[in-house]
Amino acid sequence: MQSLIDYLSSSIGKKQLVALSGLLLCGFLAALLAGNLLLLKGMDAFNHYAELLTENPLLPVAEVALAALFLLHIALGLFVSWRNYNARPSAYEPGGSAGGRTPGSATMKYTGLFTLFFLIVLVWTFRFGEDEGPGGLFGLVMEWFQNGMYAGFYVLAMTFLGLHLSHGFQSAFQTLGVNHPRYTPLIKAAGIFFALVCSLGLGVLPLWSHFIGG
Repeated sequence: MQSLIDYLSSSIGKKQLVALSGLLLCGFLAALLAGNLLLLKGMDAFNHYAELLTENPLLPVAEVALAALFLLHIALGLFVSWRNYNARPSAYEPGGSAGGRTPGSATMKYTGLFTLFFLIVLVWTFRFGEDEGPGGLFGLVMEWFQNGMYAGFYVLAMTFLGLHLSHGFQSAFQTLGVNHPRYTPLIKAAGIFFALVCSLGLGVLPLWSHFIGG
């Protein structure tokens, strides 16, 4: 137990927790993308998906666990960033990659904080905000995406998310010790691909809803 406490208290332990929690959140994003793309199939498919989620008795547990994971990732990420600012760059934070700074690495904490703000707005809007009308969650989502400012905010948030993922995905593997001349370029390419799929896949939904679906 003491060795675990020592590890979690160490600098490398905190960096690896940031990396591991980030990869777990990538898994959540993949599931979120798969579910939200059902919006393109229409009201019945999307509302059925929403009903399956809300009727699951484990949903409250999953929501608490997900919120804790987000908070852990953000809090430790900001702490590591602060430590790096006062010491030296890490493998996961801006300036830490061997290839030098990129737009994604240079803006990690800013895109992360904006994503947190976006998530708070999103949860408040669709989880604790207005009640669903006769169209269910599909109708509520479509109604909000008819608002040009909200749709634009959503697209901007997905752009920042893609920027965050473009560095965070591959850097998390590097922090966890997966760093090899043969595999690192593949991981970097996979990270860029994942960032593009998530940001474009989620970002197209408000545009489709606003200009076509509505």
